[in-house]
Amino acid sequence: MFTTTGSRGLYKAPLSKGLLLVLNGLTVMLTLLPHYQEMFVYNLQAVTQQHQVWRFLLGRLVCLDVKDAFCSSLLIYNFRIFERRFGSRKYASFLLGTWCLSALMDFLLAQAFQFLFDYEVEELPAGLLAPVFSLFVPFYLLIPRMQVTQVLSHIHITNKSLVYIVGLQVSLYSFNISGGLYHSNVLWMQKLLFVPVWVSRIGRFILEPLFSSSQPTSETPLGMGATLDIQRQQRMDMLDQQLLLAQYNEARRNTRQQPQSGLFQWTRFFPSLRRRGQNRPPVQPRPQAQTPPSTQQPLLDNSPVAEEQVARLVEMGFSRIDALEALRASNNDINMATNFLLQH
Repeated sequence: MFTTTGSRGLYKAPLSKGLLLVLNGLTVMLTLLPHYQEMFVYNLQAVTQQHQVWRFLLGRLVCLDVKDAFCSSLLIYNFRIFERRFGSRKYASFLLGTWCLSALMDFLLAQAFQFLFDYEVEELPAGLLAPVFSLFVPFYLLIPRMQVTQVLSHIHITNKSLVYIVGLQVSLYSFNISGGLYHSNVLWMQKLLFVPVWVSRIGRFILEPLFSSSQPTSETPLGMGATLDIQRQQRMDMLDQQLLLAQYNEARRNTRQQPQSGLFQWTRFFPSLRRRGQNRPPVQPRPQAQTPPSTQQPLLDNSPVAEEQVARLVEMGFSRIDALEALRASNNDINMATNFLLQH
């Protein structure tokens, strides 16, 4: 389970898809045509002494090492959830801002090494490694952690462990703090380094049709051109999810019914805040027209769900139906619902 961000593919992530196709295509082409690799070498001496500023652009985009290209591709695919959550323009602004900050840091560190140790840094690893590594900052702060298994009763393996292992490989060549600086908006970096609106509009009308992905088939109704085996597999997946939800609700009910130990039962005086939905007045159902029976399974719980939390889960790439079921199962706990959706 490498991916911790769902199984929707590259749906609603055209920028991530474009980076994967274009950059990996150039890496393969340069591997087959090695006499062109000199143009993409990230040489700081050529930039400072020979004023070849174009090496900043070419040398910091395409990976010349297949291993680095593979690791960065895995991370770009895994971090596509940020493009779904924040939008392509904000996601591109983060990559652009961290790219510029990391380039400045490379230049300053090279000058510092030359001044302190009399050592000239000539070449650095090529590729989009620094902006990809910077995405670990929102990954650590925004993506919830969920334990998957345990090794030797002491080592906890979570849904983010493998991502950190791949990031450790990338950090050996591109460790920097540009992601933390841009995410923290130090010196108003987010207002200085961003993608303009007119550039995002051009990309929307020209590039997005080329790299956009179709809606995944898992969100389409059953029977819409699907074969019998696909329908049976989808039905089994739905039953498995409903079984897990039922077991989770049963465990929560058993936990609530257990009496609290001690002299005073504080739950009688201070009820849980998560039960605030029970005090709301009942909503009268609206009269609806008779509709044909749906093939989708009914929801397990009819507790009220905050529409704002549903919208946040939908922006992350999950379907509305899955978001409603997860929120109702977790009693409107957005973190717990996100963990459930990421694992199913």
